[in-house]
Amino acid sequence: ANLEDIARWEVKTNGKSIYEARMDIESSADCFDFYGGVAPAVLQGDQIDLPGGPRQRFAYTRREPLGVVGCIGVWNYPFLTCIWKVAPALAAGNAVIFKPSPFAPASPVLLGEILTAAGVPHGVYGVVQGEAETGNFMSVHPLIRKLSFTGSVGGGMALQRQAAAENVKPVTLELGGKSGLIIFDDCDVKSAVAGAVLANFLNQGQVCSNASRVFVQRGILNDFTSALLKECDRKLKIGDPFDEETRVGANINEPHLKKILEFVESAKKEGGEVLRGGTRVHPPGVEDGFYFDPAVIVGLKDDAKAVQEEIFGACCLILPFDTEEEVVKRINDTMYGLAAGVFSGNLARCHRIATKLQAGTVSINTYNDLEVNVPFGGYKNSGHGRENCLDTLKAYTQVKAIYVNIQETTEHPL
Repeated sequence: ANLEDIARWEVKTNGKSIYEARMDIESSADCFDFYGGVAPAVLQGDQIDLPGGPRQRFAYTRREPLGVVGCIGVWNYPFLTCIWKVAPALAAGNAVIFKPSPFAPASPVLLGEILTAAGVPHGVYGVVQGEAETGNFMSVHPLIRKLSFTGSVGGGMALQRQAAAENVKPVTLELGGKSGLIIFDDCDVKSAVAGAVLANFLNQGQVCSNASRVFVQRGILNDFTSALLKECDRKLKIGDPFDEETRVGANINEPHLKKILEFVESAKKEGGEVLRGGTRVHPPGVEDGFYFDPAVIVGLKDDAKAVQEEIFGACCLILPFDTEEEVVKRINDTMYGLAAGVFSGNLARCHRIATKLQAGTVSINTYNDLEVNVPFGGYKNSGHGRENCLDTLKAYTQVKAIYVNIQETTEHPL
């Protein structure tokens, strides 16, 4: 019932299109439904057979709440990433303190109102606003038993160091990425183009799993590039985020927009050619907003700044390749390991490559799919631990083992 109101708040806070915001809120509701449904079965623990059989002795486990957990969210999906943390934490029986990004502070407060109306007791869920210092305090506080953080690599590493220095507490980190998409010459080009658009321009490119490195086999390089440019012109309508036809909304703020523009200029200086976009634009009615025309860039080498670093903006970098062995090596040549994708008509090759890619999520003939029962998280510097899935629910618990002796005995090993 609150979907439209929350979606409109997301637009006001974040600048994304109302079209995408509605999908985010629908997915958030699915997350609560999922964890509410699976929690009783997952948390009941296991019975374990022991030597002698169950008539003599056995053991069982209990999954118990950690207590108070601290969660730190981000501005690109403020409501959805809040739910990803809060839903499993509450389902496991914990209390939650949530710190949103200072750039998107409203969504977790709205969630608090919804939880209160649903009957969640006072004090079980709380929101604390603040800058990085607030997150640092949460990481060292002895009564916060676990920390879940989504954000930059630098921020995640700092929180993990602080948590380890002052306490022994588990930390889940969902960090940045520099993902890649592999387009083989036997793919369905139309599907691959659609995948590349989703991989680069969803949420104005402000998505940690975005595959800004699009490796295209040389035999279809020209055809793919031409088709991609046409699809961008057809689909990527920039404008007022509340306009039902808008598909590209505003970036989060002025400094972030300037950072994206600096990446474009850096790409030009390193030999890149911008085939479309790459500039600030001023759509009618929202001329003063932080709008960027999505860019498609060719001609860069793998050591270029834009190819190596996370842009977190709508910049698609097309990189030609020749062989499977070559492209696997190149796509893995990064400190990140969040996601990757493969488009090919040869499924055996797709599965073979999937085993070689150093990424927490690999997509075959699709990209940026997201389901609440499928793990999401990274390899290498993209973090550790997972969001969504049953493992996430278990991560908000601690396991207690209980031994039970049934028969009377006076024997002992001493």
